[in-house]
Amino acid sequence: MPAIEQKAMSQEIINKISSAGVIAVLVVDVLHQAVPLAKALLRGGVDTIELTLRTPVALEAARAIISEVPEISVGIGTVLTVEQVKAASEIGAAFAVAPGYNPRVVTAAQENGLSFAPGIVTPSDIELAVEQGCRILKYFPAETSGGLKHLSGMAAPYLHLGLKFIPLGGLNKSNAGQYISSPLICAIGGSWIASRQLIDAGEWDVITENAKEIRKIIAESRSTD
Repeated sequence: MPAIEQKAMSQEIINKISSAGVIAVLVVDVLHQAVPLAKALLRGGVDTIELTLRTPVALEAARAIISEVPEISVGIGTVLTVEQVKAASEIGAAFAVAPGYNPRVVTAAQENGLSFAPGIVTPSDIELAVEQGCRILKYFPAETSGGLKHLSGMAAPYLHLGLKFIPLGGLNKSNAGQYISSPLICAIGGSWIASRQLIDAGEWDVITENAKEIRKIIAESRSTD
């Protein structure tokens, strides 16, 4: 059986995310933090982010990064409603993701031309997402759901569909290499690279070093494939 038709994410974005290998997951509380944060990540070699809609300034922060640091591919995270899909599309986000699967949100993303990856954690989630043309799926929460072992077993019946996963939740420097080495994984998501605490403290040099470290881990893991 051939791979399913991809309707939820453009091939350009799939290639970008796969090439990046990592998506820095960010929570920004203060608008003026956004651009220095993006520049700090970029200095460390991380050029793809998921800016979560968990604070009042999130969309404006994303807009500032899109405008002032165009080298960064800005994704919007924690997208839970149709209205949030429209807002993400309007500011020019490259893609959006959600912690779970909501068919109305997936449909809205497709209607607005916004590349979208819903969250999954069960075979039923996968099948519902596949039915709507999704083949890049966010595996969340990864570690507390059984980690890579659970994902490998769960994904086995769907390998012929060409599905790829972005695990997030409990990933860190010690287990990132294990995940990125799996052929199931197109990229990993990581909040430790630029934690909320580091952002609030303006620890840009630490964030840059964390970004360099994960880039090194990804390069080493992929070179052994």
